[in-house]
Amino acid sequence: MASDLEIARKATLRPIQDIAARAGIPDDALEPYGKYKAKIGTAFVAEASARPPGALVLVTGISPTPAGEGKTTTTVGLGDALNSLGTRTMICLREPSLGPCFGVKGGATGGGYAQVLPMEDINLHFTGDFHAITSANNLLSAMVDNHLYWGNELGLDPRRITWRRAMDMNDRNLRDCVVGMGGASQGVVREDGFDITVASEVMAVFCLAKDLQDLQDRLGRMIVGRRRDGTAVTARDVKADGAMAALLRDALSPNLVQTIEGSPALVHGGPFANIAHGCNSLVATRLGLGLSDVVVTEAGFGADLGAEKFFDIKARMAGLSPACCVIVATVRALKMHGGVAKSDLGREDVAAVERGVVNLARHVENVHKFGVPVVVALNRFTSDTAAEVEAIRAAMARLDTQAILCTHWGDGAAGAQDLARAVQARIAAGAARFQPLYPDAMPLADKLRTIAREIYRAADVSFPAAVLQKLARWEAEGFGHLPVCVAKTQYSFSADPTALGAPSGHVLPVRDVRLSAGAGFVVAVCGEIMTMPGLPRRPAAETIGLDAEGRIDGLF
Repeated sequence: MASDLEIARKATLRPIQDIAARAGIPDDALEPYGKYKAKIGTAFVAEASARPPGALVLVTGISPTPAGEGKTTTTVGLGDALNSLGTRTMICLREPSLGPCFGVKGGATGGGYAQVLPMEDINLHFTGDFHAITSANNLLSAMVDNHLYWGNELGLDPRRITWRRAMDMNDRNLRDCVVGMGGASQGVVREDGFDITVASEVMAVFCLAKDLQDLQDRLGRMIVGRRRDGTAVTARDVKADGAMAALLRDALSPNLVQTIEGSPALVHGGPFANIAHGCNSLVATRLGLGLSDVVVTEAGFGADLGAEKFFDIKARMAGLSPACCVIVATVRALKMHGGVAKSDLGREDVAAVERGVVNLARHVENVHKFGVPVVVALNRFTSDTAAEVEAIRAAMARLDTQAILCTHWGDGAAGAQDLARAVQARIAAGAARFQPLYPDAMPLADKLRTIAREIYRAADVSFPAAVLQKLARWEAEGFGHLPVCVAKTQYSFSADPTALGAPSGHVLPVRDVRLSAGAGFVVAVCGEIMTMPGLPRRPAAETIGLDAEGRIDGLF
């Protein structure tokens, strides 16, 4: 069986101008980056985004397992299938982070015959957006430390600086560090640390900004620390917002690429969903909606994280109204949720599927709480049996939800046409009545309790006294209307990554909270989740390299 990389290399790519023409993008709006990728100029983005929008379809998944689910693959396959059926469709994806590419995943551009291309470029440096975001983040860090060094005119308390440095790589040794050592000429000694770029507030601001002016306004509102009297100091106070916006100007233009079957795809922005809000850029989504009848986009990890944040943060802020949601699952993954070891997944086990399908069922129930109709996409593996598939379909039928068997990994668009027809029917029915889970006016702690109880099925939330004090202070400062972005393990509804299936009655432990005033949400850090991941025992980087012809090898 050919690998994803081998399939990608055999594909015949079309010039990016041809893909743009198919999407209705004029040649003078393109800023090519080589032959097969381009950015789209801000003037055309503004004009197209003002058009009446198409329908918005969100692809999300069950709680992920080592067996794999294929969320990005399904997003691409569904987009290709809708195009093949005559529905003008744009695919909107996040850009892959170098951290997981060299850590666990080895790549994140779909799989098989449902990929976005050029695969190697997108997975690695692409158009440099993440480098620009990292540079902007670290420019602010440098300017904060420089301000301290040259007399600290703003009275910023070095002990209360909350802004952290960033890099787009997994490196646990940088989670906590001390800067300014080596004598007075080296700067002010203080504690610091790094987050991975995709968890940084600059990434969140980048992905939620409406345009360049909104980008700079949001950057300026970001809080870098506090004075001794507790008042906030912002990036605008440090006079860093203009230079940061300058670094991000070109990056904010969406990136246009193509699928193996020639569908246009916008790949732009990339916050993680377990430690950030998990959605591609709003600029790209709005552009896609203005250019097409349907936009297919994805939200990271399971629906308890990515979809909840898509609904409660992105859709709320932007006034988006999703028409349908696709939840991706596999027989193999549901067997793992049912207690089967990865090594035993090839054997039929209907009882394990019936035990594990509770995870899928809860995600379906949760999405219904937002008033959005659901279709389940079952990515087929050759080891799946008819009895196992029927067990899932029967469970979904009890929730008035279709479960569609898909083979787009091996068959491309043809393997997702049944899914596409089901999505078309849901859109045509007009049954979506989208609403966020909680109102803006609800207190911050109660918003978190609502997410925990309604989405995670927790009995309660545990708040350290220091966390409650922060929440009360932020409400007093006028931030109480913000939504909450939960950072927790992606592997479970609880904060315990080993609690598979559909645990309930647990207590969600909130370790810390962070105010992202520029992005416009409050982050709740729960359990042992880290905002700077570490590499696994055998990182994917060990198998990535160059072949004899100088081509990149080892991505998958």
